[in-house]
This record gives sequence, structure tokens and C-alpha cells, in this order.
Amino acid sequence: MKKLLNTLYVTSADSYLSLDGETVVVLNQDKVLGRIPLHNLEGIVAFGYTGASPALMGECASRNISLCFLNPNGRFLARVTGKVYGNVTLRKEQYRISDDPELSCRIAKNFIIGKVFNARWVIERVTREHAMSVDCEKLKKVSVQLHNFIELIRESTTNDQLRGYEGEAASLYFSVFDDLILQQKEHFYFKGRNKRPPMDRVNALLSFVYTLLANYTASALETVGLDPYVGFLHTDRPGRISLALDLMEELRPVMADRFVLSLINKRIINADGFTVRENGSVEMSDDTRKTILTQWQNRKQEKIVHPFLEERIEWGLVPYAQALLLARTIRNDLDAYPPFLWK
Repeated sequence: MKKLLNTLYVTSADSYLSLDGETVVVLNQDKVLGRIPLHNLEGIVAFGYTGASPALMGECASRNISLCFLNPNGRFLARVTGKVYGNVTLRKEQYRISDDPELSCRIAKNFIIGKVFNARWVIERVTREHAMSVDCEKLKKVSVQLHNFIELIRESTTNDQLRGYEGEAASLYFSVFDDLILQQKEHFYFKGRNKRPPMDRVNALLSFVYTLLANYTASALETVGLDPYVGFLHTDRPGRISLALDLMEELRPVMADRFVLSLINKRIINADGFTVRENGSVEMSDDTRKTILTQWQNRKQEKIVHPFLEERIEWGLVPYAQALLLARTIRNDLDAYPPFLWK
């Protein structure tokens, strides 16, 4: 299994990244903020517009270190990637499946089964661990309905059917998401998903963490030799990491949603770390972003037993493990793609 290395997050919007030998140097004007050896890194994520030197970009590409640029609010701008890894046969088969509606649906339905299964168990966990604090009857009812959706998804024959069931299941799940917020409810509440811009603190958190997960998943796909831009469920669009968005569907509830809930419920973040603009949109402060990234790195180090591989791995390796299983499915080494089913 791949070794989990570190990701360097550069949160200062006016920082510039350069290369000194085999070390990345973080600069603010002429002041050196930090020096990190490249051999310790698997990725660099920079928030801001000042960028990086061509020498650093070239070295990251040659070492297969993902270099990703986001705007100060966490919205994706660009990624720098190196040589295409993996044999051409794997990608040709990926493209062939992508162009075949029946084969695409066969794989895509397992992404969505994983998503709904995991969403259901996020709810079940809360009813089990916080039975005295939530409306268990209400949550159990939604859990049963989500279970029923899994059977409908399993019987789907087209991606349009899948998208319909996925949308209904997501709406059902998010209808009780506010019930899963147990602390700081005066400031952290959820009345529905909104984005670009997010109009409340919870949506600001979800959008930010989803961006982290999407780019992390795209890097995992590239590592195993797949093209993150050619998906089976999300339609192809210039610049859109469609396959990464496909694969992260099953990981959203367990790697992103639970993480956001823990930040709120454990009071790791608070309302003071957000600013409400005149148009009602919400932005997080630099300090809050740094706190989230620190906690995200810590969460990736925590270990679980992978339900299919039956191997003890870090949470941060789950996207890589699923990318590996997807590649094996495309090669016909596996009869069907096994989604990550968490309990």
C-alpha cells in the first residue's frame, strides 16, 4: 500500500513558492516563511494568486507531486501535473467504458450505492451515539428510506435514472443534516445546500472540504494511471475532474460531512471565524482555514480497517485504495467495482 506522505497547505494569499535545490521555499516578499524538503511531500495546495516559480512547477511535475492552486476562499483555479502514469491500455479502456452508457452505468451505480449507504450510516451513528440529543424516530425513518433507495439504485439501467435517485436520496439526507448538528446551533445551522457563494457557515465549510476531497481524489486517480477528467456519471466538461467527482461521491458522507460535523460539534471552530458579507454570503477567516487544514491532516492519519481489502490503513489512503480498486475493475481483474461501505 502506498505510503501516506504530507500535503503542504500554503494559506497566506500573498505567498510565493520557489525551488531551492530539492526544497520548496515559501516566500512573502523577501521574507522566508518556511522550507520543506520535496521528498516529504505528495502534494502542495496554495491559496491565493501569487503562484509558484516555473522551476518548482517543473520539479513537482517530474516527481509526481500534485501542485494545486485555489483562490483564497478555496475555489479551484488550476492544477499542475506531470507525465501520465500507468499504461495506455488502462486509459483506453477507461475511455471506452465512458463512451458506453451501459458499462458506465454499471460502474457509476456502485459509486452512488456507496454514497447512499454511507449517508445512511452517518445518520445511524448519530442515533446510536447521541440518542438523548436527537429525534431518533425522525432519523430512523430517513435511514429506512435511504435503505430503500439503495435497492432502486441497484436496479437502475441508465445514468439518468441514477442521477434521479441520487438527487432524491441526497435531498432526503440533507433534510435531516441540521439535526446532526448538536452544538453551536445558533450560529451553525443548515436549511439546504447552497454554494457559489455559500450563504451560511455550514455550507461554507462543506464547500471548502469538498474542494479538498475532490483534488485529493483526483491525485489518487492520477497515481494509479486513470484520467481524472473522464468520468462515468458526471458529464465531461472542459477543466472538470469528472471521474474524481464520481469517485468522491461515496466518500462525501464519511470523509467530508462527518469531518465538518465534528469541527462544529467538538467546538474546534466557532462563529467568530466567519464573516457575513453585504450580499449574505459567508467567508471564513485565514485562521479558521488553517485550523480546518490542520484537523484535515490529523484526520487523514487516523486508521481504519478497509471493508473490502480488510487491511488497516489511514483515512488519507482511502481515496487511493478506491482508485486502485477502480483501476482493477476497468482492467477486468474484478467483476464489479467495490464501493467503500463504512459503518
